[in-house]
Amino acid sequence: MKTVLITAYAVNPYKGSEDGTGWNISRELAKDHKVYVVTRKNNRPEIEFFFEENEFEGKENMTFLYYDLPYIMRFWKKKLGERGYVLYFYLWQLFLPFFILRNKVKFDLAHALNFHSDSHPHFLWILGKPVFWGPIGHHPPVPYRFIRPTYALKNLIKDRLYNTVKFCMRNFDPFFYIAKWTSRKIFVINSQVNLSVRANPEKIVVLPAVANEVRGNERTAVTKSDFTVLAVGRFVYMKGFDITIRAFAKYYHSQVGSVQKQLKLKLVGKGEELENLQNLIREEGIEAVTEVIQWVEKSEMSNIYQGASLFVFGSHEGAGMVIPEALSYGLPIVCFDNCGPGELCSVENAIKVPYQSYEKSIENFSQAISELFENKEKYDEMSKNACDYAQQHFSWNTKRVTIKEAYASFSKKEEESLKESITLKSH
Repeated sequence: MKTVLITAYAVNPYKGSEDGTGWNISRELAKDHKVYVVTRKNNRPEIEFFFEENEFEGKENMTFLYYDLPYIMRFWKKKLGERGYVLYFYLWQLFLPFFILRNKVKFDLAHALNFHSDSHPHFLWILGKPVFWGPIGHHPPVPYRFIRPTYALKNLIKDRLYNTVKFCMRNFDPFFYIAKWTSRKIFVINSQVNLSVRANPEKIVVLPAVANEVRGNERTAVTKSDFTVLAVGRFVYMKGFDITIRAFAKYYHSQVGSVQKQLKLKLVGKGEELENLQNLIREEGIEAVTEVIQWVEKSEMSNIYQGASLFVFGSHEGAGMVIPEALSYGLPIVCFDNCGPGELCSVENAIKVPYQSYEKSIENFSQAISELFENKEKYDEMSKNACDYAQQHFSWNTKRVTIKEAYASFSKKEEESLKESITLKSH
């Protein structure tokens, strides 16, 4: 049994997103390996409470170490906002190897697990052991035409500045090149990440950083007496809630009163664009049939998904962690055909809308809603396919298998190289 050192900035057994990825992948790897997980001190209470309250496979193989930079750095991280987090994470990784050396942690290989940044290098190569990296991700620039119709100019500037800074970090930081060269395998969240990272393609393994509990094929067909369109996420320009709102409104207003009574729109989230989106809902004349729910606990989301009929997500991001969750509840998806949400579903369970003009995109999203509302046979088939797809592709166990195979392929190459070296020496 190999010993794996995992560095995970965010780990929390009670949360989703980055925290959930850190926890679940670490726990899965502990089924086959002895693991040391280095994470931040603020994650300690939830981790220790979970250990006290639960028994699970691999528990005896997990050891957690907690590390933070000095208080002054944490203070400035909060003061500087998003820029502070970028700097803090970089420095946290830079000094992490020295914390590991000081604690005399013995391990066979290291894995820099999260955050999912494609611009922050790891520094685990300092420790002189084989290193695996990721899953790391990349958000492409949001097209201009999908920002300005709804969102303020500051969002366009923020988006372009964000991508410019990340470009500079990837291309002008020598440590980023060292991280690429020294990583044995690099796990990426979608097929387009390596266009920006530009690592050796033989090192790349596509591994979406999202999964969910396997719920089984228990989805019951939704009746037309209650057809709820759902979207979940942060209320920010990148998530494209304006597309969902305008597409729903377009379809809603094209229907007679008896059909309108069956249609509902539900948005779940929080963020800086909340007021803007509420104004848009009023402007589109769908306030009476739209419910906006402030972000709820993860445990409460189950009832929301079960009460929905269709998941419509106009996001432009490179990830889309809510897509697998929606699929697991048997919800067909309507999204853009992109490297984020579009890669997390298939034509058997989703209608993927190609990027065109803003108005044409809204029209196509609206037509997709119409098709799935009016064609019950197609809806039921896609709903069933959604459950099956989630079971096959988005369990944490599938990620464990992929990572385990990557570890094993490296070990096999090392053994073959060693044998070849011995053979040459013997001659």
